Amino acid sequence: MNHWFTLEEAMIIVTGATGRLGSKIVEKLLDHVPAETVGVSVRDPDKAAALTARGVRARAGDFTDPATLDHAFEGAGQVLVVSAAIRGPQAAGANKVAIDAAVRAGASRVLYTSHQVASPGSLFDPGRQHASTEKHLAEQDIAHTALRHGFYASTFELYAPAALRTGELRLPADGPVSWTAHADLAEADVIALTRPGALDGVTPPLTGPELLDFADVARILSEVTGRTITRVVVDDEEWKAAVTAQGMPAAAAEFTLGMFRAARAGEFAVTTRLWKTCSDGRRSQRVRLSRTSCSSRSPPVVEARPRCGHGVRRVGLTR
Repeated sequence: MNHWFTLEEAMIIVTGATGRLGSKIVEKLLDHVPAETVGVSVRDPDKAAALTARGVRARAGDFTDPATLDHAFEGAGQVLVVSAAIRGPQAAGANKVAIDAAVRAGASRVLYTSHQVASPGSLFDPGRQHASTEKHLAEQDIAHTALRHGFYASTFELYAPAALRTGELRLPADGPVSWTAHADLAEADVIALTRPGALDGVTPPLTGPELLDFADVARILSEVTGRTITRVVVDDEEWKAAVTAQGMPAAAAEFTLGMFRAARAGEFAVTTRLWKTCSDGRRSQRVRLSRTSCSSRSPPVVEARPRCGHGVRRVGLTR
């Protein structure tokens, strides 16, 4: 596919560039294009001071204030909309506002970080919101890419501390998930931004090649820490009652249950060769937990990360 811009000349705008995903995208992007061709849209430009010091343009942009996005996206050749960290229908609404702003700015191409389960019928609410956003993006008279990200491996961090305190990973019934690291997804996003034609339209799920459920997580935590962590399956309503009693809002608990319900239905049990555009086309995934971070003060670092090489696909551990 022939593209309509020259990377050295077109301004690439990345939203949410001080967040966990956006910051990694920009860092990798700067390995491929000049800093003066990169702009970031962030709520607080002061937090992007390190980027501006390198020559990146940083402007205030808020998905809930379209006028700020018009300024932040000025001169854009491409805009990568990193999906809003908002729950419920407001998420799709905010993402659509950002897409519309990119179109108004005259961008030749809009990219959007979607999810592997983007579907109107998903049991996981973000899947439904991403599907709505993808539909809106496709309706624009503009070249576009919907990057269907695999499920963030960092989700483990929400559950590991309690498991390490109690020796039990008490969660609702789940299913296999192709957990994927932020860093690897950022690399895929940069490929989409810098290799014309590599990833256009709606991508296949961008995941690593391995599937893990929470029984696997309990096993890995046990091996890494030397403690026995037991996976305990809890009834949905029993789990909801327990976490709400501990202070979790009921709406947040119900949102989280959607993840477990979707996992049980096999929605996340999809793997693809995330790195098929890698030069050698052969990478293996390792799920790593750092022993030094397995303490009561900080959660273990869990990372599903492919590595270049010629070995077979396997799950390994960093001890």
